[in-house]
Amino acid sequence: MMENPILLVEDNPDDIALMLHALKNNGINTPVLVAEDGEQALQQLYGEQHGDHRQIPALILLDLNLPKLSGLEVLRQLRANDTTRMVPVVVLTSSLEPSDRLQAYQSGANSYVRKPVDFDEFVTVAQQLGNYWLGLNQPAIDT
Repeated sequence: MMENPILLVEDNPDDIALMLHALKNNGINTPVLVAEDGEQALQQLYGEQHGDHRQIPALILLDLNLPKLSGLEVLRQLRANDTTRMVPVVVLTSSLEPSDRLQAYQSGANSYVRKPVDFDEFVTVAQQLGNYWLGLNQPAIDT
């Protein structure tokens, strides 16, 4: 059986490449699925074309500022669905707005992390996220 993937929901190609590189650089070999907007994320999770082959992610890394459907709306839908209600969601965003942070937690985020601009800091954050959420953390349910 295949390991449950990380779902990275991010519209910035540079941030996608950076996260994939940082995870690999840190020896985090969990498969990563990428959704480049909110609708695509929900389609990957619930869409008919994935049918029985759909995998529930071990972790969702979610940007807030997404095209088509905002990260907050994606988060609300994740929490409203029995299939994804318990999946850990880390909001990974460049937003410093206290209202964004508050709304993310009110909508069910497990963590809110500011994306570092510096490459080395980004690599460190990716390592810490991977180690904690995929190693130390005990999920509510086995996926």
